[in-house]
Amino acid sequence: MRVHVLQHAFFEGLGNIENWLRQQGATISYTRLYEAAKFPAVEQLDLIIALGGPMSVNDEAELPWLIQEKQFIAQAIREGVAVLGICLGAQLIASAMGKRVYPGPEKEIGWHPIHVTDNSSSTFNFPNTVSVLHWHGETFDLPDEAVNLAESVVCKHQAFQLGRRVIGLQFHMEMTRESIEKMLVHCAGDLTEGNFVQSEQVIRAASNERLSALEHLMAELLSYITQGIDKRSGHHLLSMTR
Repeated sequence: MRVHVLQHAFFEGLGNIENWLRQQGATISYTRLYEAAKFPAVEQLDLIIALGGPMSVNDEAELPWLIQEKQFIAQAIREGVAVLGICLGAQLIASAMGKRVYPGPEKEIGWHPIHVTDNSSSTFNFPNTVSVLHWHGETFDLPDEAVNLAESVVCKHQAFQLGRRVIGLQFHMEMTRESIEKMLVHCAGDLTEGNFVQSEQVIRAASNERLSALEHLMAELLSYITQGIDKRSGHHLLSMTR
């Protein structure tokens, strides 16, 4: 399976997704947008993972590579490539599909529950309620024909599915304990006072059981959007460039 990762900040990586990709024998390539905006040919890929980042999808004047990135994502979706967007990545999918991304009613940072809004046989099914890590201040309008999968008290659009192979997550299920520490170090300035902003201590106190459950849920989601893809088609070794 050929996987391409869109990475927007050096401290926001694959987290527990790397374990699942290793188990699949995936070949992984990166576009590190904080270094250079170089994108592979879409037809060479099976899965694209767009990670989070501290910027806004609306920062095209300051970060012109956002335009190219959205075009790349839109082309991948048109051509049936599996796409997973996480936080900023989900907002990029929405923007690439021509939808607005804008400030939410409140910043949402920390461990807050999401609640299922769709549990049909034609979509990925989340647990009815699950506590996940949030780290965002913006939200978005759903792409046309997308199904809203989950919501929270603050944010109506927490997860959506577009077709069979595209899912956007406003929250983070990929976080490991190491990933959380990196966010706390590099994004500490985001932890301003707010109704849905937790302290560093509360965020760090997530149990091993919670992190393990989210890793399992992420693995289920990745298996869902890549179902039918020959995961070992000619690619038996994990290729990681760091």
